[in-house]
Amino acid sequence: MSQRPYIVGNWKMNGSRVMLAEARAIDRAAQRYPDVEIALAPPFPFLGPVREAVSAIGVGGQDCHTAAKGAHTGDVSAAMLADIGSDFVILGHSERRRDHGETDALVRAKAEAALAAGLSIIICVGETLEERDAGKAEAVVSSQVEGSVPAGEVAAVAAGRLALAYEPVWAIGTGRVAAVEDVVAMHAAVGARLAAIFGEDADKVRILYGGSVNGENAAGLLAAAGVGGALVGGASLTADAFLPIVAAASHPEG
Repeated sequence: MSQRPYIVGNWKMNGSRVMLAEARAIDRAAQRYPDVEIALAPPFPFLGPVREAVSAIGVGGQDCHTAAKGAHTGDVSAAMLADIGSDFVILGHSERRRDHGETDALVRAKAEAALAAGLSIIICVGETLEERDAGKAEAVVSSQVEGSVPAGEVAAVAAGRLALAYEPVWAIGTGRVAAVEDVVAMHAAVGARLAAIFGEDADKVRILYGGSVNGENAAGLLAAAGVGGALVGGASLTADAFLPIVAAASHPEG
């Protein structure tokens, strides 16, 4: 793999200032894994404190607004994330799509705003269990990629600052994990869509897997063809749970 594997912890709506100790522990351990790119996405109130607490890992937001500023109570702009020291932002997570009705077009608009603010982006895609059982998984995910990823004039900028996270909705927080062969097939389908958008620059885009990733299953998933890292939920909340995943990425053959 030409790029380092990318292991990102998404804390979702969890945490407190006490968890700064976990962030510091992950940061200290990062020096043992120079061949892995590591990052955390804490809730907005803890972004600044986490940024100040760490130096060897990336820090990012879990969402952003399409506008740089304005009358949008409760929202956070990409410019604000950049100003507080964020490196990236996660966009289009299935929980945002489900709970807030986010469409592919809105995710794309947010991605373009984030790129304009100088951030890197992680765009999430994934099918529901009903869509998979109906044989529509690859079609659904390919459509999400095509509709959510910046294209046209923005594409040249996007390719170098984009990661795609394939997270089957039915595997998020459930303990269920997609079979490795299904992950390989979906990552190949996502890669094909990226190639259609970016051409040769598609090789710059890492495709991450997410969905109940933990220290036990990480090695098999990360060794699978086309998997460039992991977007980790619950297992990223403590250093003890997160670092075995980082270790698996450092030695993907197990």
